Amino acid sequence: MKSNYLHYLKDRTIDAAKALYANKVVLMFFILCTFGLATTGKPPTYTVVEVFTRFGRNTFLVLALIIPVLAGLGLNFGIVVGAMAAQVAIFWTVYWGFTGLKGIAVCLLMATPIAILFGWLVGRLYNRTKGAEMITGLILAYFAEGLYQFFFLYLIGGIIPVENPTMIIAGGTGVKNTIDLAGNLKYAIDTISLLSVARGLSVAYALVSVVLWALNRQKSEGLQKPLQKDRLFGAAIVFAATFVPPVHDFMATDRLQLSRGIPVFGVLIALVALFRVVTAGRTGKDEQYRMRQGTVSLIALIAVGVSFVPAIHKILTSVHLPVMTYVLIALLCVFNNWLLSTKLGQDMRTVGQSRTVANAAGINVNRTRIIAMSMSTVLAAWGQIIYLQNLGTFATYGAHTMCGQYAIAALLVGGASVQQANNKQAILGVFLFHTLFVVAPLSASTVFGSALIGEYFRVFICYGVIALSLAMHAWKAIPKGDKKDKEPDALPGEGTEAPAEA
Repeated sequence: MKSNYLHYLKDRTIDAAKALYANKVVLMFFILCTFGLATTGKPPTYTVVEVFTRFGRNTFLVLALIIPVLAGLGLNFGIVVGAMAAQVAIFWTVYWGFTGLKGIAVCLLMATPIAILFGWLVGRLYNRTKGAEMITGLILAYFAEGLYQFFFLYLIGGIIPVENPTMIIAGGTGVKNTIDLAGNLKYAIDTISLLSVARGLSVAYALVSVVLWALNRQKSEGLQKPLQKDRLFGAAIVFAATFVPPVHDFMATDRLQLSRGIPVFGVLIALVALFRVVTAGRTGKDEQYRMRQGTVSLIALIAVGVSFVPAIHKILTSVHLPVMTYVLIALLCVFNNWLLSTKLGQDMRTVGQSRTVANAAGINVNRTRIIAMSMSTVLAAWGQIIYLQNLGTFATYGAHTMCGQYAIAALLVGGASVQQANNKQAILGVFLFHTLFVVAPLSASTVFGSALIGEYFRVFICYGVIALSLAMHAWKAIPKGDKKDKEPDALPGEGTEAPAEA
């Protein structure tokens, strides 16, 4: 008995060691962030508020990188062209005078087809450079930067007549370096209330359920699925609940205070998980499903309890989340997961694992890759709109320059790689990466007396993580036999002669 226990303990220790090694980048950043938080010299509320603000701005862009990784295109450095499509749309939206939600709608309607076109062109280019997509995307970003500057510095005002002294450089040619979005697009998405979100999502969910049922009726008799009335009933309950005075008062705000949100949503998550545990027998779920749902319920209740600890409650009270921005992030996470369950998602995964196998299975590899790139570019354009409306300022020639590198670095920090990425890694990476970005200058100022050291360090970390990931990808791509052949049997001067100079 003792021998079996020791054997079990040994196996678990080995598994834990392997898990730590596999997540060494995440662990390193966690240690750096912990040290930085302890040495910032600022109260915890400052850091937490800054991190959540950056999370809302940047996460949508990072999540837009997952689809190309899934399709075997690697890290999409070409995401910059999607940001450029958004910025072209934002310029014309502000110039034409559209504001608020109407302005955001115009941005989306204009940016989406431009981003689809850019994604199609980039996808075709990547199909010509299979195996070198990442370096192609990096160089493409610099090429697109030249065209972008030509458009904004010369064509606008020089060829395309534009008359607006607040946006155009004195002389009438070229766009100013900075365009203020206050009064037009600033916080246009962030100020949508939780009440509007709940009502809109419940109506949309019901309509989608009905549309899917109607489309399903076109199938043969044996494949038809009945209308899922429980979905309609659930949507109706949510919609009706928004008119209950206490619920209405809670949801009427556009900024959700975290100290109020965690208890409410934690209890809801726990109740839903417990309901699934109780009904698991009727729905044919196995014991593992019950255990998972029970674990979810327990974690949610623990989070609720921890949120009332005075020190933590004080920090959570200082955080106000823009509701619609976080809902959009959640919807993109749901979309990424849903995509994997579709035929297109399975085709992308097959192409990503092996183009040879995909061709043998009858999958149009080039077409699938173009679709993946177009989807990523469109999502990047939407993400840039979310980013700029939250920032409130449009830096015409600088807003897009580092979005690709920062988004890729954040994804890698969360434990993703060139071959594999998911929502959890993206979310964890954004938190760790931007926590380090917030605390590094403050910590360096406290420890070394100079904030510039922190600035240099975080830029070094950004490029270092990307370089390390690409190096590991290149190393894994070399067959084991080739690696062995490339290792010298002895150092020069130890049994071998140094090569003669030419």
